[in-house]
Amino acid sequence: MKHTSFLIAALFVAAPAFAEQPKVIDATAHSTGMGWDFSVTIEHPDTGWDHYADGWEIVGSDGTVFGTRVFHHPHVKEQPFTRGLNNVMLPDGTREVFIRVKCSEDGWKDSGYKITLSR
Repeated sequence: MKHTSFLIAALFVAAPAFAEQPKVIDATAHSTGMGWDFSVTIEHPDTGWDHYADGWEIVGSDGTVFGTRVFHHPHVKEQPFTRGLNNVMLPDGTREVFIRVKCSEDGWKDSGYKITLSR
């Protein structure tokens, strides 16, 4: 029994720690004539400078990045939080874009939050 407890404890210590990825809670886009204004709400269990959500970007269905919003500090006490990016130029005929989020520890998360655009 003593060896079994040690083995189970060793498995937990040896297992890699998987941090929770940032998650888009809400996102909107508004046409401003020639460009678009985006507002994105993100949730992430920021722990401080070592691990925090550090950005998001607007991505087309073909993977083209149209705009990037960088966060220069953690938002430990402000969760979820909303930030915008204004006057983003999109090609004529663009009907949808995706929001991709980034974490300082785990990198970019696949674009999964879709925004359907309408003028």
